[in-house]
Amino acid sequence: MDPIIIVFYGALLVVIWFFFIRPQAKKAKEQAAFVVAIEKGARVVTTGGIHGKIIKVEDNGSVLLEVDTNVKIRIEKSGISMEMTLQAYPAEKKEEVKA
Repeated sequence: MDPIIIVFYGALLVVIWFFFIRPQAKKAKEQAAFVVAIEKGARVVTTGGIHGKIIKVEDNGSVLLEVDTNVKIRIEKSGISMEMTLQAYPAEKKEEVKA
């Protein structure tokens, strides 16, 4: 093989990693940190678009979410969307993400 082609393929792999793989890994890490930091009283949005307030965080990875007065649902922490929560409640969540 021609050395120029090898350099070209190497540069192409670096570009793909820099623009596609690295941002995905960073976003996944931020989502995982967000899920771990969820606490009682936080207002969140699920991946399905349900808005609610967390009233109980359980050890098994689920939370009890109050969506309306006396209406509670149990969901997994992984079902809470960081992006939609930050869009819906930006002032409340910026403080929690930093902590």
